[in-house]
Amino acid sequence: MAHRPPILLIDAPSLYFRAYFGVPESAARATDGSPVNAVRGFLDMLTTLVRTRRPDRMVCALDHDWRPDWRVALLPSYKAHRVAAEGGEEVPDTLGPQVPVILDVLAAIGITAVGATGYEADDVLGTLSVTQPAPAEVVSGDRDLFQLVDDARGVRLLYVGRGVAKLEDCDDAAVRARYGVPADRYADFAALRGDPSDGLPGVPGVGEKTAARLVDRYGGVAGILAALDDPGSGFAPGLRARLDAARDYLAVAPTVVRVALDVPLPELPTALPQAPADPGRLLELAERWNLAGSCRRLVDALATRD
Repeated sequence: MAHRPPILLIDAPSLYFRAYFGVPESAARATDGSPVNAVRGFLDMLTTLVRTRRPDRMVCALDHDWRPDWRVALLPSYKAHRVAAEGGEEVPDTLGPQVPVILDVLAAIGITAVGATGYEADDVLGTLSVTQPAPAEVVSGDRDLFQLVDDARGVRLLYVGRGVAKLEDCDDAAVRARYGVPADRYADFAALRGDPSDGLPGVPGVGEKTAARLVDRYGGVAGILAALDDPGSGFAPGLRARLDAARDYLAVAPTVVRVALDVPLPELPTALPQAPADPGRLLELAERWNLAGSCRRLVDALATRD
C-alpha cells in the first residue's frame, strides 16, 4: 500500500501574524491603498508548504476564542497583557481587516478553515491531530504545540520559528534534544519554566534546565507536588521553598498549558482541491485585493503537487 501523505494542520493565526510582521505594508496594498501584507504573506506561506510537503489534505485552524474563559478562571494572568483597552485581543489596526480577506480566499480556493467557540486554534489543532487519519504535520511558530508531537501516531510539528522556508521538522527526539523532555511532558515543563508571551509566570528561579531536570526526575508537575510532601525526596532547600511557594500556581498551570484534544468539531472536508472551488469568486478577490500573483502561485502549486 502506498504511503499516505500527512495532513497539514495549519495554525492560521501564527502564520498570518508572522506574515504581517514579515512583509512590509508598503510592499502589498490593494488598489484602494488597503494593506494586504498579511494576506499575501500567508498565501505565499501556504504555497511553500504545498510545494515542499506535497499534502493531499489540509485544515487551517482559527482562534474563535484567543483567551478562553476556562483558562482565565484557572490562571487570571493568562494572556492578560495582550488584552486591548476596549477588550479583546490587541491586534494591529491594519491586521484585523485582513483576516476576513484570508478566509474569503481560502473558501474560494476550497481550503477548510475551522474554529470552535471557547477554544483557541491550538486546541483545534490538538483535536484534529488525534481525530484525523494519521499521519499529520502541525505547522506553527507556537512552542506550546511541541506537546502534540507523537511518534506512535505519526504526528510531527513543523516549527516555523525562523520562517516557513526554514521550518524545523520535529519528532519526539527533536523535542528532547531541544528541551530535555519528551513531547508528552512539554506542558509540565512549560508550566515550570513559564512563558511571558502567554502570561505564565512559571516558578521563580526555575529556568529551562532546572525544569527539564525536575520533569525527568519526577515525571511531571503532579509528581513534583507529591514529592514536596516527602522530606526525603532530595530537593535542595532553596528549590523546595520556591516550588512550595508556587503550589497554587502549579496546581492549575499544566491544565492551562495543555492543549485540548476533545474540541467539538463538525465533520470537515479536508481534501485539497486540484483547482479552485469557486474560480469566479477567487478572480474577483484577486482583482479587488491585488492578490493575483499570490493566488496564482497557490493555485499552481495545488494543481502540480502530484
